[in-house]
Amino acid sequence: MTGEIAEPNGLRSLHTGSCLCGAVRFEVAGELPGPDGCHCTKCRKTSGHYSVGTDVPRAAVTIRGEDRLTWYRSSEKVRRGFCSVCGSPLFFDPLTRDWLGIAMGAFDKPTGTKLAIHIFTADKGDYYDITDNLPQNEQ
Repeated sequence: MTGEIAEPNGLRSLHTGSCLCGAVRFEVAGELPGPDGCHCTKCRKTSGHYSVGTDVPRAAVTIRGEDRLTWYRSSEKVRRGFCSVCGSPLFFDPLTRDWLGIAMGAFDKPTGTKLAIHIFTADKGDYYDITDNLPQNEQ
């Protein structure tokens, strides 16, 4: 569900989402930036294809059901959060940054945003082509 929350200077968007089973839910206050489609090997292995997520300020995110959220450290700099009940991949957490990546498929509709760019396209799977004319970064 997407709604609006009242603030002293007007209204601000509120986006909601969850894992498949609903054990982990989240809210994001504010607009969602254009997401990126990451084709790196780790994202492909985590998602089963390529991963699409949007990066939002940590302060804008509220997570409920954190006791059912499991973190996997996929590199020295990154951990990935998924539901320990249903296995849904939800979060991409670069440990030294002030933002959190959230899987677009976990958001309730409407999101009010569109895919903006493909990244790590040099690592993409050999079974598909990228044909949407969006910008592409090899790394």
